[in-house]
Amino acid sequence: MAPSKLTKAEIVETIAEQEGMHRREVQSIVDAFFHEVKGALLEDRVVEFRGFGTFEIRTRKGRDRARNPRTGELVSVENHGVVVFRPGKELKQAAWDLRS
Repeated sequence: MAPSKLTKAEIVETIAEQEGMHRREVQSIVDAFFHEVKGALLEDRVVEFRGFGTFEIRTRKGRDRARNPRTGELVSVENHGVVVFRPGKELKQAAWDLRS
């Protein structure tokens, strides 16, 4: 069974209720937060949240003989950036304990 999703709208709603704020205010803050994180990543900066984890962009090496999974056709893939997330120590331990 697939895990359930948590959407940005649900996060906004929960924070608005918990903090007694208007939904529009929280939406604006959450949007600004994601805008800052995205901007930092696109400037090739590492984004670190202590106790949660770290986001960064790494270069993935291209290949000449990659295969299109839908058609099976051989294609060439250039070097490209990918966003990676490394969980922090606390999140890693909490996840470990969750599934044991």
